[in-house]
Amino acid sequence: MTTDRRTVLADAAIHVLAEEGMRGLTHRAVDRAAALPPGTTSAYFRTRQALLTALVRRLVAQDQAELQAAGEQTQVPRAAAELTDGLAGFVERRLTGEGRQRSLARYACAVESVRHPELREILVPRQNAAREAVRAFLRAQGVADAEGRTLTLLACVDGLVFDRLVGGGGAVPRDEIAGLVAAALRDSGGEAGATAAG
Repeated sequence: MTTDRRTVLADAAIHVLAEEGMRGLTHRAVDRAAALPPGTTSAYFRTRQALLTALVRRLVAQDQAELQAAGEQTQVPRAAAELTDGLAGFVERRLTGEGRQRSLARYACAVESVRHPELREILVPRQNAAREAVRAFLRAQGVADAEGRTLTLLACVDGLVFDRLVGGGGAVPRDEIAGLVAAALRDSGGEAGATAAG
């Protein structure tokens, strides 16, 4: 029961952070968002830092579960166009619905982690099936530093999500993602790989 209640509170905290920002993240606000009696959140997370840490752990767990499932449900891309489509779907999920809320909360936590190293350690990118699929594709295409290119590509994709969230720019055109894939493939074996991204 304790684990379930903590999860409910962490999910409510994510919602509060996404909707009201870091200043709005209070124990009382989480109580209201979770529809629980006043004082419930403080009973489980006595300090604001404890609440924030639980929130970040929950965010990472949800992200990892989503990426692991996505990687397991699809094969390693066979062409740049397939990778582009997969990344486009990922970006759309991060910009809409629950994914949008998690993205807003994640970026707020990333800024906060500059002052709190313990949060930064939780937010460090981790291995999952989706990331491995990208790396396997780049390696198969002859990219020498497949790990480094994977990290750079995914960081750039994450940057597109951030840009749209803070800039209100709407959806990310597929061509922008295709350009990032082409850049990741550059010098991997000629122009064919880059061309295939379109």
